[in-house]
Amino acid sequence: MTTYREHISTAADSVAQQGETWGAISPENIARMRLQNRFKTGLDIARYTAKIMREDMAAYDKDTANYTQSLGCWHGFIGQQKMISIKKHFGTTKRRYLYLSGWMVAAMRSDFGPLPDQSMHEKTSVPALIEELYTFLKQADARELNHLFKELDAAREAGDNVKEQSVLNQIDEFETHVVPIVADIDAGFGNEEATYLLAKKMIEAGACCIQIENQVSDAKQCGHQDGKVTVPHEDFLAKINAVRYAFMELGVEDGVIVARTDSLGAGLTQKIPVSRETGDLADQYNSFIDGEEITDISQLKSGDMVIRQGETLLKPTRLPNGLVRFKPGTGEDRVVLDCITSLQQGADLLWIETEKPHVAQIAGMVNRIREVVPNAKLVYNNSPSFNWTLNFRQQVFDAWTEEGRDMSGYERDLLMSAQYDNSELSLIADEKIRVFQKEAAEQAGIFHHLITLPTYHTAALSTDNLAKEYFGEQGMLAYVQEVQRREIREGLACVKHQDMSGSNIGDDHKEYFSGAQALKAGGKDNTMNQFS
Repeated sequence: MTTYREHISTAADSVAQQGETWGAISPENIARMRLQNRFKTGLDIARYTAKIMREDMAAYDKDTANYTQSLGCWHGFIGQQKMISIKKHFGTTKRRYLYLSGWMVAAMRSDFGPLPDQSMHEKTSVPALIEELYTFLKQADARELNHLFKELDAAREAGDNVKEQSVLNQIDEFETHVVPIVADIDAGFGNEEATYLLAKKMIEAGACCIQIENQVSDAKQCGHQDGKVTVPHEDFLAKINAVRYAFMELGVEDGVIVARTDSLGAGLTQKIPVSRETGDLADQYNSFIDGEEITDISQLKSGDMVIRQGETLLKPTRLPNGLVRFKPGTGEDRVVLDCITSLQQGADLLWIETEKPHVAQIAGMVNRIREVVPNAKLVYNNSPSFNWTLNFRQQVFDAWTEEGRDMSGYERDLLMSAQYDNSELSLIADEKIRVFQKEAAEQAGIFHHLITLPTYHTAALSTDNLAKEYFGEQGMLAYVQEVQRREIREGLACVKHQDMSGSNIGDDHKEYFSGAQALKAGGKDNTMNQFS
């Protein structure tokens, strides 16, 4: 690692070579600007963060306590604030990532306005958001280092050598806010070539990890809605290959691919693949097709198709739109086959979209996968689409019922009611929610836990509370008491919003460029001084 003093020395050599014409250029200022912009391109970020993910995956394989976490975001400022808060409260961003949610892009970032999560939004909005997130994370680096440079100047001016060395150590050991982003490419927004082209743009913007799902691109649905249609394995594997080629072409050899299966909740397929020999992937996929056994050609009408399942001839069940139905109850078997196939042919991590957060259900599938691929690991969506309170209260209710406990004081279908909030059942359910990520990491192979839409919901809740009070009796006190005063008391950096937007960095640059004649914004009349 190059130290601050070494950066100055390198810059000084470059300036000295130019002679007196560069006399106004300060090597130390060059060193500061270089440190504040250590990532020159998105590919620099992708390579750096891919290495982090690979190291974290290896650490998890050794100890499941090393699982990772992230929160979804739809704006660069939101991502920046998460990392600033994590560093503030925990001192490090280690094992904390960001998640770029396709739902959030569709609902919050499309030029069409809010859209459903059906890949209807502009595909270019995905790499644009990745670039925006990293722009804000890099700005957080620049701002924090700028404060350290101010402290260094103050220590030198005071002649405090101990403080000076302490700040120099903080500069040399500075931990960046730039972390891996798990980026949702939906079903690839088209065929395998379209997937490759979009993956390249995402990687060039900084993505080291791309999550792709096995739904049909032009029939894509949100993972927690009905009507999902999956593709045969060879179609999905072609897109996994496309993403890998994109990583390799751009020199991000550690790039991570998350293969997501929606088969647990998907009851339809768009096409029946061609089987070349008994037991191949197409044959296995077709074994799940539902239909009517054919014993006589008179059972067929014009346009009907027939496939062979073992010794049985089957007329697949087709809907009026031509989609083909899978046999009921085959979802878990299809998930296991999807996951094994993806890991054996290029994917690094799995994503199993489930209908509820249930450790035993997830572990049951993962244990079957691990019989074939022992180090299989999952990324899991701790989704706001789940009613966590109701789900876990019902899990406790069911467990107690099996134990033979008297449950007459509870109504299973009404367990969401506030009347149960302080009951023994609800307290135990809350504890199970609290340790869900830890237990799922231990028992169900979950390497990475994420919440897809947290800031969508927190923004809605906080805005509702502010609107209710501000436009009501509390007036300005609603903002001061519940927002600004809490920002000050809890040490939130954004209370100084001018500093967050780069005002102080701009002042320093003006001084670098113009010297004493620089017109700076941060003087005595700047109201931001009220928050010192």
